[in-house]
Amino acid sequence: MLFEGQAAIVTGGTRGIGKAITLMLAGEGADVAFTYLRSVKEADELVKEIEGLGRKALALQIDVRDFQKSKELVEKVKLTFGRLDILVNNAGVTKDKALMLMAKEDWQEVIDTNLSGTFNMTRNAIVTFLKQKKGNIVNITSVSGIAGMSRQVNYAASKAGIIGFTKSLAKEVAGLGVRVNAVAPGFVDTDMVSGLKEEYKNQLTAMIPLARFGKVSDVSGVVKFLLSDAASYITGQTIVVDGGLFIQ
Repeated sequence: MLFEGQAAIVTGGTRGIGKAITLMLAGEGADVAFTYLRSVKEADELVKEIEGLGRKALALQIDVRDFQKSKELVEKVKLTFGRLDILVNNAGVTKDKALMLMAKEDWQEVIDTNLSGTFNMTRNAIVTFLKQKKGNIVNITSVSGIAGMSRQVNYAASKAGIIGFTKSLAKEVAGLGVRVNAVAPGFVDTDMVSGLKEEYKNQLTAMIPLARFGKVSDVSGVVKFLLSDAASYITGQTIVVDGGLFIQ
């Protein structure tokens, strides 16, 4: 098992990509703490799945926009599992609309959750990683932060910020044994995509060279690689998982 004896935190872990990453980590031997915002039922079910894999689980209902709660989360994980080795910043929201119709609240909620949430969690975990001279961070960004998407000014800005955050922090902490990378999914078959109109989904599929939407396992597989020793010489990178949609 790749992560046997390690402990991980995954934010936004109960659904979609976050859930796939959480279960991947548990399946590879890690004890996993995950955050969620609303559904206690989904969190309880995920705890059972993790425990069914023979690993310890910790479900924490917190908003990553809250710096103090993020700090308490890190401390609770260390107290419960006795260590912290991995952080996956996955929690995110969308509030898509044209800029001319975008309320200040639409902008602020997306920036505060996606970008500031990444800061809050990482800032509170990084001290532990630096003290032990070992740690691994993967930030989930988006192709929207690379190529831009119409009606996603807030989302694209937050995800582009995460890429800059990843590069800068990677340079800052590499000498102390901490790696920081990012994964940028394209259109992945999650609740966010399933809500699109069928006609629009068909148009999008026609634009993707691999002619399909991604699966959550496509993303969690790349996260697994980046967290593994096979990627021990990789840091500060953003791996695009989009079926070739934005080939550069």
